[in-house]
Amino acid sequence: MSERKYERLIYRNRPERGAKFIDGTYKENVDKEVHGVGFRGACQIPGAQFSIGGGLVNEPVFIDPYPHKHPADEYLAFLGAPGKAYDWDAHIEFTLGLGDDAELYNIDEPTIVRIPANMWHCPLNFIRIGKPVFFQVVVEQGIFGGTYMMPDGIQELAYNGQISCIIDPEKQCDVCKKCLTLDWRK
Repeated sequence: MSERKYERLIYRNRPERGAKFIDGTYKENVDKEVHGVGFRGACQIPGAQFSIGGGLVNEPVFIDPYPHKHPADEYLAFLGAPGKAYDWDAHIEFTLGLGDDAELYNIDEPTIVRIPANMWHCPLNFIRIGKPVFFQVVVEQGIFGGTYMMPDGIQELAYNGQISCIIDPEKQCDVCKKCLTLDWRK
């Protein structure tokens, strides 16, 4: 059987690989429950060139039904709960590519996925969650967004969540992108 086109973008994070980097005394914040964490890039720290988010997925959820692409690389991490990275009991479906190039991947173990800039990806569907999954997203751009294939056509969309504007803290961020021009030194 020939190698799948996008297989090299997927890294299955197995305990024997992690043992090389973390000795048996390492502990993550096991006394704290993580619901969601994130950093929204330039709208929080001027000049930032990445966005990061994630949290625990405790039940099935269809996170991203629409194929999309970003102008920068993106990384997705699927791990067991903090302190239990290899304690896995979940089934997730994720698509890389679009149309005739689309490939569906089943994520049934701790996994890291690299999505090169401008590569179409998604849907992303957490089908079955037997044990919590820590899901982390990192995109190498100052704001989370990209080109989305929506039911009514292709759209450029960006999202920062329910945060205050860094330029005018009295208003909620409306993703005007003015913060992308700010310099952290000023």
